Amino acid sequence: MKIVYLALGLLLLPGMSWAQQSEKENEFTMSMQIRPRAEYRNGALFPRNEGDEAASFINNRARLSMEYKRSDLSMKISAQHVGVWGQDPQIDTNGRFIMNEAWAKLNFGTGFFAQLGRQTLSYDDERILGGLDWNVAGRYHDALKLGYANEANQLHLILAFNQNTEKKKGGTYYYDGAQPYKNMQTLWYHYTADELPLNASLLFLNLGLETGDAATETSHTRYLQTFGTYITYKPQSWDMQGAFYYQTGKNKSAQSVSAFMASVKAAYALDKQWSVSLGYDYLSGNNGKGDKFKAFDPLYGTHHKFYGAMDYFYASAWQGVAPGLQDAQLGVNFKTSQKVSMQLNYHYFATAAKLDDVKKGLGSEVDYQLDWNVMKDVKLSAGYSFMLGTKSMDIVKGGDHKRWQDWGWVSLNINPRILFVKW
Repeated sequence: MKIVYLALGLLLLPGMSWAQQSEKENEFTMSMQIRPRAEYRNGALFPRNEGDEAASFINNRARLSMEYKRSDLSMKISAQHVGVWGQDPQIDTNGRFIMNEAWAKLNFGTGFFAQLGRQTLSYDDERILGGLDWNVAGRYHDALKLGYANEANQLHLILAFNQNTEKKKGGTYYYDGAQPYKNMQTLWYHYTADELPLNASLLFLNLGLETGDAATETSHTRYLQTFGTYITYKPQSWDMQGAFYYQTGKNKSAQSVSAFMASVKAAYALDKQWSVSLGYDYLSGNNGKGDKFKAFDPLYGTHHKFYGAMDYFYASAWQGVAPGLQDAQLGVNFKTSQKVSMQLNYHYFATAAKLDDVKKGLGSEVDYQLDWNVMKDVKLSAGYSFMLGTKSMDIVKGGDHKRWQDWGWVSLNINPRILFVKW
């Protein structure tokens, strides 16, 4: 018997020696996230009218993610359950556990790759395409991404085509689509300077928007184009960034579009604790006159990040005509310790287009946020905002500007990596 064991050992020895000398190519990671957020809404998203009572709730994201990597292949599957505490019955036979990410990335070497499946499209500062992580569900696209990258350059081509089901007839009409577009083609290029703290991106996005008659299955696809640039320059204590985008083509109402947006922001770190920022955004608007629709649509960006935390603009709809937005911002950040930081931001809002008998000024919003890294993988955040609106706000967003409008929230983000294996 000892001779048999010795023979088996000799047979296995070359394989064991190879395993010790070779690099561990495969990686598997599993992570979990529990993120409840309690909110008090007394004028969030839309201004409240007199007599409207405040609303309170706790929403929750429960997410399980698994990712596999090797030199020529990456894959990720992530499933989540989102909802409000108390929304589901105690005995639930129709759970809402959905796949929010499911993609594979093939690396062909020398910088070329293809990534296909359900994935986040998050580019630049997320103004046009963003992951919208603030939202309890996030935002994802079903798409094919073809790309190339080296030290200084990145180039992505993104292609998407959506349908309601596996159709048997009726052409390609995408009626009452779950996605806001029927098809999409996006080209993104990013350049990182070698000697300067400079980054620049170019974006071209072509959207096919479905219109037509579902009863007769008559399809009319209108195409809307958005293109522009995003630039950052970060010398020493400065962080400066700017963006410009233009929109043309036709919208879902078959109107010809001519719209644009521009933004500039500068932040300066006074020391390791304090920093200040100043910014201005302009999104063109429509006044209901003329042959062109002039209201810029920021599409699938993370709007909560830019136009005030109370989400009055672009995260929620206008009332009637879309007058565009001017947003002047002043911010202060204070890092009290390695674990605790605070920020205070002021916004002054005005319409971009001049409406008849309506002043442009919409009001002021103040946003405060506290972040505390309680322990590894656990972060507590809280915020409070209030809006001092004008009569013009009542006209373009509804509500009563004489009523006090405020919003508060507390969120706990628990997001550990529970398993990491190499072999």
